[in-house]
Amino acid sequence: MTQSPPSPSVPSPVDRLALAVVTEPERAAKPLMAAPSGAREDAMRFLLQTGADAGVKVIATKPTGDGERLLGQAWPFPSPFRVTVRTVGLGEGLDRVEARARRSLERLGLPRGEALLVNNPADLAGAEGRALWDRLQALKARGLFRSIGFCATVEDGPVLLARRLEADVVQVACNLLDQRAAAEGILDEIKALGAQVHLSSVFAGGLLFAPGDDLPAHLTGYDQALSRIRRRLAERRCDPMQAALAYAFSLEAVDRVVASVASAAELRAILAAAHAPGPDLDWSELALEAPAAFAADARSLISSAA
Repeated sequence: MTQSPPSPSVPSPVDRLALAVVTEPERAAKPLMAAPSGAREDAMRFLLQTGADAGVKVIATKPTGDGERLLGQAWPFPSPFRVTVRTVGLGEGLDRVEARARRSLERLGLPRGEALLVNNPADLAGAEGRALWDRLQALKARGLFRSIGFCATVEDGPVLLARRLEADVVQVACNLLDQRAAAEGILDEIKALGAQVHLSSVFAGGLLFAPGDDLPAHLTGYDQALSRIRRRLAERRCDPMQAALAYAFSLEAVDRVVASVASAAELRAILAAAHAPGPDLDWSELALEAPAAFAADARSLISSAA
């Protein structure tokens, strides 16, 4: 008897998960940077090993604080991770941007990075934008980074920029509360251009987790809308983290969902939420009616799950 070929396995959400390890002391009750030096390194090592054991493959970094150095001292061996690196601002000069990208790899203890992303898309739109992109292309040609791209929001016009530059990767802010990048077809258009799509701000800067009395003054007008969203989630027995990740993973154009994490305990919560059964929700009912008003400030560090 001829056996039928095995059906392809359904990919795990973790296959698309990337971690942005956050070290700012205000981010968590027991953050990495609040501990003594040796304890910080142990906590980072435990966090990374937890991610490695779960099958996480990508770590997203930025060139601020002491995060790159901590990561470089704490990789599991052999490390299963690929790393994305962000640039410093173009205001520091082209030479400094290039030198700092190289320095990021040195601090991380890596011979090459997965992707180098321009942190501020306005740097690419200015007079020196083409020269900046040429520098990134040269670093890619030398084998220091496998791909290059940029981070953006809806307001930055990421589709036009991706088309003009022929970017390899575009990291776009999109989440349950601000669904514009998905609803307006921006993610699909970027994907159609051949670029990888990385999703950032998936927890809306912590806004999904902040009680009304903890909201920054400029966001207090959203307390009733957020209460309504939490009530709808509770009615479906779905917590905000599970809903945020389920929404992100439901977007077919997205290659990587970048979730920021400040501790191994927080990572375990993210992994549990990512593996939870998909909730029966109408995503459009959970979006804020005027997300643009808060999107620019949603990166405010409201909770440990920002």
